[in-house]
Amino acid sequence: MLTKRASLKLATAFAALMIAGSAQAADKLRLLTWSGYAPADVIEQFTKETGIEVEVTTSNNEEMISKLRATQGAGFDIVQPSQDRIAGPQAEFGIYKPLDLSKLKSDLFIASMLEATKKNTTIDGKVYGVPHIWGTDGLVVNVKTAPKVADYNDLCDPSLAGKTSFRAKRPALIAFAFANGMDPFAAYGDVKAYSALMDKVGATLAECKKNLKFFWEGSDQLLNAVRSGEIAAAMAWDTGGWKLNAENADMKFIAPKSGALGWVDTFAIPSKGRNDDAAYKWINFNMRPEIAAKVAAAAGNFTASNGADKLMQGKLKDQFAESFPKAAIDNIKWYPAVPAGLEEIEGKILDRLKAGS
Repeated sequence: MLTKRASLKLATAFAALMIAGSAQAADKLRLLTWSGYAPADVIEQFTKETGIEVEVTTSNNEEMISKLRATQGAGFDIVQPSQDRIAGPQAEFGIYKPLDLSKLKSDLFIASMLEATKKNTTIDGKVYGVPHIWGTDGLVVNVKTAPKVADYNDLCDPSLAGKTSFRAKRPALIAFAFANGMDPFAAYGDVKAYSALMDKVGATLAECKKNLKFFWEGSDQLLNAVRSGEIAAAMAWDTGGWKLNAENADMKFIAPKSGALGWVDTFAIPSKGRNDDAAYKWINFNMRPEIAAKVAAAAGNFTASNGADKLMQGKLKDQFAESFPKAAIDNIKWYPAVPAGLEEIEGKILDRLKAGS
């Protein structure tokens, strides 16, 4: 048995370790985010102002959910899933915690985008996400070599055989549904109808697969293929098209006739995050217009920060205006929250597509 004095020493040592651990947690923010969303100069300024170190892990929607699901919401203090990837995973896995909106400076956000995102990320009256960066999926096209490409189905035109590409991910399913006269979002509430719709889209993509050079995986892979002329047209993000356009005026991002797909990447807090205070500081810091403009420039997309647009560089403004005349903006199909279970349906379609059956 331990003596009273030994027990006291042990308790004191344990308390010291707990205090040290808490201090270490308070001095570090573990961020799970997208590439380009945490530029080095922004991190440096945040650390200088707050004393909080930022540990960055880059990821994507599927991996974010997978990581948080595997740890039951532990391992990170703030994450950045798209708004449509919050309500469903939260209902299924409980990987996020409700936001304390009183700790956020709401006037830093574009009001309409903040309210829309809150609505799409609310479960049982509690908000789980607020907006950060937004953009679209559409068409990246070399208009010199593929001048007739105007919608997703054009990627399947025999005249471009072996010169087109898209990702074997859910955005392709959604895009080709709209391009073929179907509204996948309207079917979200009916699992049977959605499954039937996805079967039709899967058949379309299986036929189109014969026309593709490859399913692109990373943006660098795609952009290099477009630069070399290997790919003439692809379904991709607007930021990639604008990056290529800055290098070659013949390469453009085009909003498809059936509508670009609009996404909003958010700030959310994992259910077992251990440094909420730092997370709220990071959100408020990033939504300051001068900071948001730096992040938007690094990401190549636009921001939900109120006033940041006035600080954006002229080239991106011009590219946005060319890609998105008013009619194209009005035709954006914004991703709503994905109901639980739908991604399993989509996953089976995509698995068959990648397997070639």
